Amino acid sequence: MRTKVVAAVASAALLFYFVLLGRLGVDLIGTGQWAGVLIGAAVLVLPLLGAWAVLRELRFGRATERLGRELAERGELPVDDLDRTATGRVDRAAGQRLFETSRAEVEAAPRDAGAWYRLALAYDAAGDRRRARAAARHAVALHAGRR
Repeated sequence: MRTKVVAAVASAALLFYFVLLGRLGVDLIGTGQWAGVLIGAAVLVLPLLGAWAVLRELRFGRATERLGRELAERGELPVDDLDRTATGRVDRAAGQRLFETSRAEVEAAPRDAGAWYRLALAYDAAGDRRRARAAARHAVALHAGRR
């Protein structure tokens, strides 16, 4: 729930920023001078790119949440009983064991969205956020039938 609140607040702040940028871009174009028109057009592109990125991330979050909920309902998510350090991070050896198990599962069933989702969780537990997101994106794509 906390993540959804943070995402909503961040999205609202970005929306406000995009509106301000949009107004600035329109004002610059309204000057009629070639430099103002070019800069104004460039400034208008920034909110569009930002809105696209925000929408893409929100769709990704919704899709991964939906897939995670489906897997949880079927009892296909790993139990989070990993050893942790005093700061709450997953112990490196425990994360490595989870990763090895999840990787073997993906190698055995490369078209299984659940296996890729569990691999994403293992990457996340190991602290590799970039690969976790890539595996989660692949899981969502498989789940949606796009791969």
